[in-house]
Amino acid sequence: MSFLKRLTAKEFVVLAEMHTPKGVDISRLVNDGRRLKGRLDAVLVPDMDNGIMRLPALAGGVLLQQQGLEAIISVYGRDKNRMALQGDLLAAHVLGVQNLVVVPSADMAQSDHREAQTVSDLDELGLLGAIGTLQEGKDLGGADLDGRPFFTTGCGLASLADGAPFDEAFEAVKQQLEAGATFVITPPVFDVDACGGALERLGGLGVPIISAVFLIKSVAVARYLARNDPGAHVSDGLIQRIKQASNRETEAMKIAGETARSLQGVTQGVLLQTHGWEHRLPAILDIAGL
Repeated sequence: MSFLKRLTAKEFVVLAEMHTPKGVDISRLVNDGRRLKGRLDAVLVPDMDNGIMRLPALAGGVLLQQQGLEAIISVYGRDKNRMALQGDLLAAHVLGVQNLVVVPSADMAQSDHREAQTVSDLDELGLLGAIGTLQEGKDLGGADLDGRPFFTTGCGLASLADGAPFDEAFEAVKQQLEAGATFVITPPVFDVDACGGALERLGGLGVPIISAVFLIKSVAVARYLARNDPGAHVSDGLIQRIKQASNRETEAMKIAGETARSLQGVTQGVLLQTHGWEHRLPAILDIAGL
């Protein structure tokens, strides 16, 4: 069953994030994809995540679909103008990649090309508008298209932090849903109970909510999240669990798998984010019972 059909049927969806290589050696991406065939409903391929130059998401998405996986690619407005973005969207459709998630343009502070000039011709609402216009058979210049593309398009929630940050993120998501997004991906959830109120409020939007589950690879990463991202709700107890584990890699996988399992029945799906540990995804899926 396709990703769209599972969303429409309100079935729980299991996604994983897979990054393209920084270069042209696609063996790892392809091999990881083959291992996951039949275990995922779709794979999300970020595009130039964090401003790091890589093989484009569209190429990665096509490669993964050749391995029998359905792809979702992220799109944003930082690097290209509206003409190039529309061309990329048409290319995605004809190459068989018809799932998109519109994301904010990542800050270039961590980029490996800090001298690169940003474009930012379209923000998230503008990009959603462009996608909708293309699906109506026209481009942003008003010209008729020769054939209409079709996309299943989602958006991302900026924050799960309590108070004003979540209120602002929630209102932004509502605007993006009005502009054409049909599902929402949340930031990583580490404590389902702590995020329960926010997830319940998101559920009231009437669209599928998919929660990210992030693999915490080290105590340092856990402490960084606890200190810098209040929306993560990384507790002292979680940090101590990782710190005291005899095998921290195994413990990290257990935590991710347990979180994914606990989200079943709370949201309509999970997005597993392993950031370089894609080879561990089968084990995490086993722990989660997925």
